[in-house]
Amino acid sequence: MNENSLSASQEDYLEMIFFLSREVGKIRPKEIAARMKVRAASVTGALKALADKGLINYVPYGSVTLTERGRGIAGGIAGKHEALLHFFTQVLGIPRDEAEEFACTMEHTIPDHILQRLVGFAEYTEKCPEFTARWQESAMAYFCRVQDPNSPHCDQCGVD
Repeated sequence: MNENSLSASQEDYLEMIFFLSREVGKIRPKEIAARMKVRAASVTGALKALADKGLINYVPYGSVTLTERGRGIAGGIAGKHEALLHFFTQVLGIPRDEAEEFACTMEHTIPDHILQRLVGFAEYTEKCPEFTARWQESAMAYFCRVQDPNSPHCDQCGVD
């Protein structure tokens, strides 16, 4: 099983279980419902489906835990979310609430190769004090245009 066989909603539930397990450890369905602002019946249906796929351990009225495979998939989804959130807030300067909404939507559809480029760009801009980075198609990389004409290169990013 890979994450492509999951619906966006199922991915959201897995991601929520992943984050809650890091915060509180033992997770109850009512906590999931409260955090996701959904009805308890919706949570029950989703948990049954995820348990059937072998991604969580769940029995009605009991706690919820991720299986090893579920933890791997949920960790990947959470990683995409965090990378997108970082890019939107730190690179693009989008307010956190708005960035959170877009990250949650995009994490389900963004291809890994595009996400890698966003992550690379974010890392690059954090190193470049001038932040005049531009994508150079011929080099398939980012480069820095130093604004000071007297400066021969950027010491931080190493680009001449």
